Amino acid sequence: MTPRKEKKSTSNEDEAASKLSDSESPAPVDAPVALSRERFAALEKAGQHSSDLMIVINGEGTVIYANPVALQTFGKSLEEGIGLNALDYLHPDDLERVSTRFIDLLANPGSSVSDTVKSVTESGEIREIEIVSTNWLDNDDVQGIIINGRDVTEHNQYVAQLRAHEERFRLAFEDNMAPMICTDLDDAIIAANNAFCQMVGFTKDELLGHDSKMFTFPEDVGITEESHRRATTGDGVPARYTKRYLRKDGRIIYVEVSRSPARDARGKTLYFVISERDITEERALTARLSHQALHDPLTGLANRALFLDRLAQAHSRVVRQGGMGAVLLLDLDDFKGVNDSHGHLIGDQLLVSIARRLEQVSRSSDTLCRFGGDEFLYLADGLTSPEEAEQMAARLLETLAEPFSVAGIHIGQHASIGVVLWDASRLDYTEIVQDADVALYEAKRQGKGHHVVFTTGMHQQAVSHFAMVQDLRRALTSGEITMHYQPIVDLTVTGVVGFEALMRWQHPERGWVPPNVFIPLAEKSDLILELGAFALNGAVIAASSWKPANGEKSAPYVTVNLSAHQFGDPGLVAMIEKALDLSGLEPDRLIIEITESVTLLYISETLSVMEELNRLGIGFALDDFGTGYSSLSYLALMRPRIIKIDQSFVSPVQESVRNDTLLEAIVSLGHNLDMTMLAEGIETKAQLQRLQGLGCELGQGYLFSRAIPAIEVPAMLAKLPGSWK
Repeated sequence: MTPRKEKKSTSNEDEAASKLSDSESPAPVDAPVALSRERFAALEKAGQHSSDLMIVINGEGTVIYANPVALQTFGKSLEEGIGLNALDYLHPDDLERVSTRFIDLLANPGSSVSDTVKSVTESGEIREIEIVSTNWLDNDDVQGIIINGRDVTEHNQYVAQLRAHEERFRLAFEDNMAPMICTDLDDAIIAANNAFCQMVGFTKDELLGHDSKMFTFPEDVGITEESHRRATTGDGVPARYTKRYLRKDGRIIYVEVSRSPARDARGKTLYFVISERDITEERALTARLSHQALHDPLTGLANRALFLDRLAQAHSRVVRQGGMGAVLLLDLDDFKGVNDSHGHLIGDQLLVSIARRLEQVSRSSDTLCRFGGDEFLYLADGLTSPEEAEQMAARLLETLAEPFSVAGIHIGQHASIGVVLWDASRLDYTEIVQDADVALYEAKRQGKGHHVVFTTGMHQQAVSHFAMVQDLRRALTSGEITMHYQPIVDLTVTGVVGFEALMRWQHPERGWVPPNVFIPLAEKSDLILELGAFALNGAVIAASSWKPANGEKSAPYVTVNLSAHQFGDPGLVAMIEKALDLSGLEPDRLIIEITESVTLLYISETLSVMEELNRLGIGFALDDFGTGYSSLSYLALMRPRIIKIDQSFVSPVQESVRNDTLLEAIVSLGHNLDMTMLAEGIETKAQLQRLQGLGCELGQGYLFSRAIPAIEVPAMLAKLPGSWK
């Protein structure tokens, strides 16, 4: 609002001015002659050197004197300022109030009043002025008002901003969900918000005036003291640290503390503002996640990542300090049978029970790990001799000797262990676990249930086996693998009724590789499924071309061996159906051979697959009967078409009455169960006659023929019964 110039007096402003001019005051005088010379000289001298504005107005409100500060404030020269009406420069909001005060002031000579008014400058700027107005009375009884004032516009703006800041800080402090306190330079609490009180369990009255020792966990008091010492003696930069608090209820919590100094305009630290965060649950969650990342979720033992880290540390210590370390790889024998017989839930509970037993014999300085599946790793640190490692292996195996009781089921579970020892001479630890696996394989090859210590020769053998597996993989596509067929003979007439399909490998450098060498290698890799499919497809295609021999009503059947891995393949039945469809072979001319040990180990899967294949018309032969842990109840359930008597009963190393009795008992058992008996490994006419006398129906062996290539089968079928040399 600009000062009023020439306008009609119709507003409240004019009314107030009228009241001021109509008040009971002496008649106005011309400025500045109405003042005595002495009075004017004194005013002029005081106003000239004053840093405050000074204005003198008469009873009508006319300015009769204005000092330089006043003229500068309102943007006027001396000539422009004198004679103006002071009320014209008042803000409309203050006009009526100030006019009334001036009237009251004029009515009381010698009185004064203080006020803050808003004024409008020539440029329209609104300024806030703090004034003291005094009624003066001249010697000539001329009345007027002396106004001393100070422009407080910027000051009031600063105060308003400061109050706004303070209000925002108060709201941010009091209502903040984050716990906060303010402490003085002696670390005494001078303010605390509700969130902080809730966190430590103390009220504000209990906290104010005390330092943080009253709620700090005793062992962490030094953390706060050190932080406070640095804050008061150093550069006062913000600090962050973690400590424990002891709540009023006795519970320990973890907090993250952020301390910042509050400074004045000169940078002096006045007090500290401390924001805190309860990280108890966060730390607990981090600990849980860390534990989960480094431990097996089922058994709670160390997992592979933690074990390898501990192994690296142990190896480094041995290299630096000497001594000896060992890694023991423990693998459960036949654990898959537990899952197949009782389900994976029982299997998991068994693994937990095994872990607890192994922990009982573990040393506190060592690390026990579940490596995966049914394998456990044991890191023995700080050994002084190889005997200590073997003693540990013996203790681990011994702790499994007693059967386990899981959900009311008694389960016997044994294991094999591969042991690797190292000292400071072994600079690389990365292959230690691999070497333990090599030793474990050798332990299982030797008969399971015991431990074997790794030697460099085993490593060389493992390398050789790996190379052979790679060669075997190539051989499948290069034509080195072929199928041969050994005749199955009806012992009553010694005529061929079928053939057993057998795989042969002609290696370009090694020559003939025996099946008992490459089949176990294939079973330890994924190659066994490929080899099995190769054998099945080749056998059914070959058999589909065979014709009945010498007036027989039907063509010879073919038997194909299945390994444990193949029998556990969910796609087995579909693969056999597809092979039969492509070859055109009648299902009743295919017989699947499975060993007694595989059958009894995977009895639930065996019965399920046999049921599906029996519906197709495919028969079964139980191989190597009498060499495993025979179960007559399972045998009655499976009802195989043929039972193959192991050659150890047919052609024993040493003849004995006991062996003859066992052979007779086995043949009699098969007849009583209405099953066809087939004797393996017949090599002499005496053995043949013995089997014929026992009524054994079928046989095969070198007496009749070795396995022959498919191209020679037609010639063999053309032989007359009994024409064997």
